[in-house]
Formats: sequence, structure tokens, C-alpha cells
Amino acid sequence: MAEFFLLLGTGLKWLGFGLSPLVLLPFALLIFPAPLRAVADGLVALLDRISSFFLGGAMACAVLIVFAQLCVVLARYIFGLSFSWLNEIVIYGFAAMFLLAAASALRDDDHVRVDILRGRFGPSTRAGIELAGIYLFLIPICLLILWSAVSPSFVRSWANFEASRESDGLPIRYLFRTLIPLLAVLLIGQGLSQAIKAAQVIRGQRAPEALHGQGAGA
Repeated sequence: MAEFFLLLGTGLKWLGFGLSPLVLLPFALLIFPAPLRAVADGLVALLDRISSFFLGGAMACAVLIVFAQLCVVLARYIFGLSFSWLNEIVIYGFAAMFLLAAASALRDDDHVRVDILRGRFGPSTRAGIELAGIYLFLIPICLLILWSAVSPSFVRSWANFEASRESDGLPIRYLFRTLIPLLAVLLIGQGLSQAIKAAQVIRGQRAPEALHGQGAGA
């Protein structure tokens, strides 16, 4: 079983190498904006839809947390019962909600910004800063997360279908660990989408508001 997952990981690695030229698309757009516009618009739409899909999963986790926590309170204070699997639903759901929604938060500019000067710049300069930040900070950090998360222990977790350490816990610990590399992949994909939008704003092909999920292309 472990050999199967190692083989799967190798295949995904080579798939990543094959798709790596897409990361250079925003820079190609700065040089050849017109010929690549259709490809860029299609890729942006696809990546944004993927983020929206996982946002729906995050919203489902939020609803699940409410009901699970209500059950925890009722079971503990009315019936005097406690179930590890019920507590883990709350913990896993809370973590999954943030991990799955991170990409859509990036798309809609809902992350907390601490910059002071950015608001004083023009649209093209802000788009340039966005483009530089994605390639200098976001993508390298996500690659580091991905490299650290997909480790031999991660492979063993999947190979053994790792369960909770509690006797009555959920048997899905391996799935929970998968959320970490999934977060990195989703952020890289949405970061690429934002980088394409930034390049199009610089070349006047997209309205500046579209970079933050507030408008359509120009």
C-alpha cells in the first residue's frame, strides 16, 4: 500500500512539472497581452470557480460545526455524556472551514492587509505590487508548506488510513492531514489567478476592481 502512494506522489510531482509553465503566464501576458488573453481569461475563470467550490465546502463545515457543537453541549450538560468523535467533528470542521476558504478569501481580498503605502499608489502600481508579492512571498511559502506536508509520515498516514488516537474518535485523521497540502495547492492556484488579473490590469485588459473580486474584465 505504501508503494502505491509513493507512486501516486511521484506521478503528481511530474504532473506539477508539466503544468509549471502556467506559472509564467502572467509574465507572458505583460509581453504578449492580446494573443494570450483568451487563454488567460479561461484559466482565471476556472481557478476562481475552483475556489468558489471549496468555499462552498467551508460553508458546509460552518453549518456542521453549529450542529455538532450544539450536540456536544446537550450531551454533556443534559445527559452527562461525552463523545470524542463528536468533539473531533467540531475541531476538524473548524480547521477545514478556514483551510478551504483561504483561496476564496485571497480572491476577494478578504485577507488582513497591514501595508500603509499601497492605498496611495495608482491601479497599475498596486497591480505590480500584487504581482511581485504573489511570486516573492505567496507561492514560495505555499511550496514550502507543500514540501513539508507531503512527507514520508504523510504517506504512511494514507497507507495505514490513520485514525484518531482516541478509541472512539473519527477514523479520518489521514483525510484531515490532507487539508494542509490542499490549502497550499488552492492558494497557488488562486495566486496564479490573481497574478494573471494583475498583469491584465497593468496592460489595461481588466478593470482594477476585478483584481479584488469586485468587477469584470475591461
